[in-house]
Amino acid sequence: MDEDLLPIGQFARLSRLSVKQLRHYDELGLLAPAFVDGETGYRYYRASQARAALSIGLLRSLDVPLAVIGQVLSGTAGALGEVRASLEAELTRRKRTLASLERVMAEGLPSAQVRVVTEPARRVAVLRGRAAGPDDVGRATSAAVARLMAEVGGRQLIGLFPVDMGDVFDIAVAVVLEPGVLCPGGGAEVEVLPGGTFACATHVGPYDQISLTAHAVLAWCAERHHPLGGPIREVYVSDPAVVSPDQLVTHLMIPLEEQS
Repeated sequence: MDEDLLPIGQFARLSRLSVKQLRHYDELGLLAPAFVDGETGYRYYRASQARAALSIGLLRSLDVPLAVIGQVLSGTAGALGEVRASLEAELTRRKRTLASLERVMAEGLPSAQVRVVTEPARRVAVLRGRAAGPDDVGRATSAAVARLMAEVGGRQLIGLFPVDMGDVFDIAVAVVLEPGVLCPGGGAEVEVLPGGTFACATHVGPYDQISLTAHAVLAWCAERHHPLGGPIREVYVSDPAVVSPDQLVTHLMIPLEEQS
C-alpha cells in the first residue's frame, strides 16, 4: 500500500472532521477515500485531500447544504448564489420576528380595542396571488398591489387573506371602484365585496406586525364564541410611500355573521 496514504483516523484529525463525517461524505460521493482495503474495508486518504476536506468543513459552518458543496468543489459557477439568497431571506424573517417580539416586550400581549362595524357591499377590482406560507405573504401581497395599482390607480385598497394559512394559499388585493368605472384589465376582475358585520381593530405600525393586532381580534372573537369566517380584511388607510412604517394605519376586519 502507498506509504503516502493516511488511515481515516489520522486524516480526520488532519482535516478537522470526524470519522463519522468522512464516512458520510464518502457515501454521498462528496469526498471519496484514495484507497479502500478490500479485505478490511478500511478507508485511506492522501494528505492532498485535506484541502477539500477542510473546504467542506468551512462551507458547512456557513450553512451551505451538502448538495451545493458538491457543486462548489466541482467548480460550478454561481453555486453559492441561491444559498446567499436563502440566508438573506431568513435574516429578514428573523429581523421581523425580533421586531414583533420587542413590541410585545414593550407593550405586552396584543390587546387592541375591538369594535363592531357594519360595512356595505362594495364594487371592487380584485387581483389574486399565491403565497408559499405565512412568511411569503408580504411578497405575494406587494406583487399583487403593484400590478393592481398599475392598472386601476390609487383608491381604497383592501387585502383579503384566509383565516388559516397553510404551506400554500391564495391571497387577494382589491381596489374599490367608483360608480361607472370599468376594470381596465391586466388580470384584475370586477367583483362585489360582500358587506356585513365585522369585528374591527386598528393597527398602527409596520405591515409585518399586523399579525399582533390579528391575534387580539381573534382572541376577542373566541371569547364571544363567534365562529371565524373569512376572508380577513386589511383596509390600508395610509400610503406607505409618504408615511413611515411605524405610523402606517390599517383597519383589520373579521366577519362576524353571514355576509350579504
